[in-house]
Amino acid sequence: MHGSLSLRPALALGASLADQAYQLIKDDLFSFRLLPGERFTETDLAARLGVSRTPVRLGLARLEREGFVLASPRSGWQARPFDFERFEALYDLRIVLELAAVERLCARERADGEDLLEALRDIWHAPPQRRLLDGRRVAELDEAFHCALVEAAGNPEMAQVHRDVTEKIRIVRRLDFTKDFRIDATYEEHGAILSAVLARRVDEASRLLRAHIGMSRAEVSKITLRMLHEARGG
Repeated sequence: MHGSLSLRPALALGASLADQAYQLIKDDLFSFRLLPGERFTETDLAARLGVSRTPVRLGLARLEREGFVLASPRSGWQARPFDFERFEALYDLRIVLELAAVERLCARERADGEDLLEALRDIWHAPPQRRLLDGRRVAELDEAFHCALVEAAGNPEMAQVHRDVTEKIRIVRRLDFTKDFRIDATYEEHGAILSAVLARRVDEASRLLRAHIGMSRAEVSKITLRMLHEARGG
């Protein structure tokens, strides 16, 4: 198995062993230290983590429910093979949901979720000197921005489906924030989308949103292919 796993002091405080195992394995999946399609055993992970198999098994069971690993009765576990077609389909669904949300928001005189959108102003209209540079944190804020757009539209079922899609693409979507220029672009693009939605300019908001998601989609595809190539070559 690529890389090595070890307990981290920051995680050990206030976290159960199962939670630690879950987070560390997930980090390795997201960083491609544990490659898509790679097979491994609970025994191997337990030895690397320095814990018994029970917390490892609990962490893996959680990751299985989330769709990141697959269980095999005969061969242990496998990191879910990377399926570009599946991610393309999920991105298509994400675009449909977010465009529908934007149309609903712009069609209202004042959206019920207006306060939710107004709260985003301080984050995404921040001047360059006040913007965050931590890619992981910006990725979290990016996810929250898009979820807020859908939530503000007022359809809880649509918001739940969107959250499910968001979770499934998180493993690749966060790669978009490993490049500084993409962090800057996200601030600019989110700010423009937000302004258009608050001004009820539906055509402009829809165009900006589609372009924004499309650019992110293209970037993460390129980065994913490169990371897979480098990891396998290493």
